[in-house]
Amino acid sequence: MTTPSPFPRATRLGIFAAVGLSLAVAATGRMTHIGAVQTTGSLVAVRDLQFADGADGSVIVTDARDGSTVAVFTGENGFLRSTMRGMARTRKSDGIGPQDPFRLSAWSDGRLTLDDPATARHIELQAFGSTNTVVFAQLLTAHGETR
Repeated sequence: MTTPSPFPRATRLGIFAAVGLSLAVAATGRMTHIGAVQTTGSLVAVRDLQFADGADGSVIVTDARDGSTVAVFTGENGFLRSTMRGMARTRKSDGIGPQDPFRLSAWSDGRLTLDDPATARHIELQAFGSTNTVVFAQLLTAHGETR
C-alpha cells in the first residue's frame, strides 16, 4: 500500500516545472553571457591594503607596501566593517590568515573593485551605491586619517 502524497499532483508538477525553467534560464544566461557585467575600463589606481581590528573596536587600514597607516575607522562604518568581515570569513573558511593584502582598484569607467588575491573573491563596490563606495574610494589616497 502506498502512502498518499501531501501535495496534489498538479502542485508537484508545477514545482518541477518551476525548477526546470529556472535551471534552463540560468544555463542559457551562462552560455550566452546575457546579464554579464562588461568591463570596459582600464586600471587608473591600485592600492594593496591590510585591515585589522584595533583594541578599541576601530578598524585600522594599512598600506601593504610600506606598512604606513592609511586610515583608522572608529564608530559604525557599517559597510566597510561588513564587507571586510565577509572577506575575512571567506579567508578563515579557506584556512588563509590575514597576512595577504586586499587589492583596491579604481577603473577609468568609474568602477571601484575590491579583490582578495588569496581567495580570488571579487567585489564590484559601486553595486552598493555611491555613499558606500566613497568610503573605499577615499582609501586610494588617504594617509593616516581617522574617520
